[in-house]
Amino acid sequence: MTEMQAAQLICPGEPLRIETLAVPEPAEGEVLVKVAACGLCGTDLHLAVDGDLPVEHTPITLGHEAAGMIASLGPRVTNFAVGDRVAMFPAAFCGTCRFCAIGRESLCERSKVYGMARNGALADYVTAPACSVIAIPDEVAFDIAAIITDGVSTPFHALRSRGQLRAAEAVAVIGCGGLGTHAVILARMMGAGKIIAVDVQNEARKRACALGADFALDPADKDFVRTLRAKLGRSGVDLALEFVGRAKTAELAIRMLDKTGRAVLVGVGMDKPSLPPLAAFVGREQSVLGSFGMNKADIVDLFALVAAGRLDLSASVSARYPLSQANDALQHLARKEVGVVRVIVEPGS
Repeated sequence: MTEMQAAQLICPGEPLRIETLAVPEPAEGEVLVKVAACGLCGTDLHLAVDGDLPVEHTPITLGHEAAGMIASLGPRVTNFAVGDRVAMFPAAFCGTCRFCAIGRESLCERSKVYGMARNGALADYVTAPACSVIAIPDEVAFDIAAIITDGVSTPFHALRSRGQLRAAEAVAVIGCGGLGTHAVILARMMGAGKIIAVDVQNEARKRACALGADFALDPADKDFVRTLRAKLGRSGVDLALEFVGRAKTAELAIRMLDKTGRAVLVGVGMDKPSLPPLAAFVGREQSVLGSFGMNKADIVDLFALVAAGRLDLSASVSARYPLSQANDALQHLARKEVGVVRVIVEPGS
């Protein structure tokens, strides 16, 4: 195979173009992955539908949430073999900088995000540094492995590494889309006490409760705080996760905290939220933390949980499309229909 199909962004905000390209050759330390499944997320919408995120160059192939099989090895790759089932970390990291050295790969100083700074996986084949691909257990399907790399590992990182969730703690999940939905599932699995889902959409709140939230609230409700405290029997939650990326929802996360509570901000945006008066914020020993992406260890551990039957993500794949219909897949996600968690593109299908 010398040629392949790829869904390329030619101009931000315009439909992707399905192009015939040469199959890339893996460089030293890289592998060539034959893509089996590639998930779509909000970042892809910002690039290809809204056109409000920068890319390093165009044309560029989108797709940063992928899994497949190794098709060939570049020079000096010894830890994988052709035919191995692997998933890709959402960015090509270097493996040697000070952050990679301590397992904080999402903060790599030479990171190149697929679909923004390096050709991604909405293609038949994609190259990746061998250090940044992860072996998939036989019990984990390619589509589930693909969505784990971002859509599941991002809330897992926020809950475990940044939020340091402890058993029986009260958790609020603000924004119950793809990431928030998985946060509810994971918080329940990790032993949270009360889980509160917060979303403006009634159907999203219903879905969150069906997946494990104890109750759900509409942030537009004028009695929001009073209802929260009445249902909790205390003044707030121990941990609030924000997946929207707006100033008002970040401020809501902080307002929902009890003493010693932690607000973990995952949603990305350009808004500038405000802190409460220092006397209240400092006196209650509250924390506000950013959470960006995931660590490689988060993906490895999630694979193990799925393989062991401890985590069921089978309902998370809402729709599947062939590569030729990548634009239809993006529009499906953009409609924000109730019940849509993750949309998968399957090259070669």
